[in-house]
Amino acid sequence: MKLFGTDGLRGRAGVFPLDPHSLRALGREVGESIRREGGERVVLGGDTRESTPAMAADLAAGLEESGRAVAFAGVVPTPAVAELVLALRAGAGISVSASHNPYEDNGVKVFGRDGRKWPDEKEEALEKKLLSLPSLPPEGARGVSPRPDPALAETYLERLLLRLPRSLREISVLLDAANGAAYRVGPEALRRAGGRVTPIADRPDGRNINAQCGAMHPDGMARETSNVGADIGVALDGDADRAIFADETGRLLDGDDVLWIVARRWRADGRLGRGGVVGTVMSNFGLERALAREGIPFHRAAVGDRSVTMLMDETGAELGGETSGHILFAPLSPAGDGIQTALVVASILSDAGQPLSRLATLEKSPQALRNVRVSRREPIEGSPVFSRAVASAKKRLGDRGRVFLRYSGTEPLLRILVEGSDENEVREIADWLEAAARESFPSPGS
Repeated sequence: MKLFGTDGLRGRAGVFPLDPHSLRALGREVGESIRREGGERVVLGGDTRESTPAMAADLAAGLEESGRAVAFAGVVPTPAVAELVLALRAGAGISVSASHNPYEDNGVKVFGRDGRKWPDEKEEALEKKLLSLPSLPPEGARGVSPRPDPALAETYLERLLLRLPRSLREISVLLDAANGAAYRVGPEALRRAGGRVTPIADRPDGRNINAQCGAMHPDGMARETSNVGADIGVALDGDADRAIFADETGRLLDGDDVLWIVARRWRADGRLGRGGVVGTVMSNFGLERALAREGIPFHRAAVGDRSVTMLMDETGAELGGETSGHILFAPLSPAGDGIQTALVVASILSDAGQPLSRLATLEKSPQALRNVRVSRREPIEGSPVFSRAVASAKKRLGDRGRVFLRYSGTEPLLRILVEGSDENEVREIADWLEAAARESFPSPGS
């Protein structure tokens, strides 16, 4: 059993390991860990889900049992927690969020004193502790939620704006806050930077986070960007660590487009080092091909921002990210931050003095992604039917494309990526593999 995925602990709120007993123990273990390292304080924050306040209270109770002080930021983006760890020189940070998942889910992400997510060995030790807990009924006294300190969100905003090289000069921005953690600080950051901001999906009710809005559902943002005549549209996800964009025409731009725009600008400014750019195995081949023409090295990491960060460290790359919109700027912050990404792209747009559509010139290879919900992660090669379908698809594509398969690290999904030179063929193969997967692997409730 593995509790921690590619992005922390995630599951149904109130159910092990996100039940009160386990969360209190988790807080206590994080506190004990940083006590051994000499840390005194832990930053705590979370998103807008109805389950977040009670979960934060349980974590805070566990931290206090370990003798650690809690700096509670209230509702703030996940990357704000990482930033505040650095600003306060805290021993660790904990964000309560399930990112882009629906409101019924929640999760916990732990950051070390360096502002980076805890390494695998620490998560594994924490997982062993949680799995060895005695079984207790879910009822019982919950922790008392600490009072949020509004100065912490202000500190986060100040740190973001200090890194902005120039004012946005009245750039008009349509911002979809996903009814999530950035519903207040996202629009405020862009306004203070000099942008004219029109926010949408900025009225959380505890259950509407990511609901047909945000980075997971960016079509509405794209349409509204064109409708209101904004220069740029941005859709954040529930905890605001990723951002998807739209140009002034309403054309959607993903993380590959962002890497292309920023890499070219940073190279022109002399800010892009020899390490080039880090993407992932999911990055479009068109990005690799385009960067090669520009003489910019490109490296592929495994999926997950932690894998991207590790490869950036190894190669010396100062820019990296995922197609999903999770972008990492090594000179600016150790954490991927959707608001920071929006500020960087909007700043480039403002300085360029031309529409975003003229900067977003990346030509992508046709690509199709299918997600198949599964009840458990069975070995892909264990199904003869699906294995034959995959082998046949690869043979058909030859050297004109690729098939890439992986299980999601945060949801019960099998992801099927097909890439090639012909859009119709790519779509047909993806549909065929999706049907084969549904036939071969049990779905929830089956």
